[in-house]
Amino acid sequence: MEQPHEIAAEAPRVWDRPVVVVPVLACLSLVGGQLPSFSTSANLYTIGTGGVLVWLGLSQRVPRRPAPERLRRGAVWWVLPVMIFGVFEGATFVAAAGDDFPTFSRLADPLLEDALVRSAAWFAWLAAFWGLVRR
Repeated sequence: MEQPHEIAAEAPRVWDRPVVVVPVLACLSLVGGQLPSFSTSANLYTIGTGGVLVWLGLSQRVPRRPAPERLRRGAVWWVLPVMIFGVFEGATFVAAAGDDFPTFSRLADPLLEDALVRSAAWFAWLAAFWGLVRR
């Protein structure tokens, strides 16, 4: 005789369905896109949504996809440009270089003035974060 908890564990979860996840992420990104850049409300919303996604990632509520055994050889080449970008971004932020040597976020500010572009950026951020949560 099967136990009730075994049947519930095999049932498909809501989190597995893109037809549910994509509209939820789209709604969250539309709300985030309406907030002014770097405002207190935008920062609190970012911390809140990021915190919920971190919580989901650390809990066992979201089914996991198997992680690769090891990174492919070509993935190592992505580390170098990411590290260079991180060093330059961090150095210009700490040095407060201003307009002489702006950070990437300062260069992106004119693009992010439009709410639709901000919403698209929010959606990309949430989708990438959701992919990390699922690992």
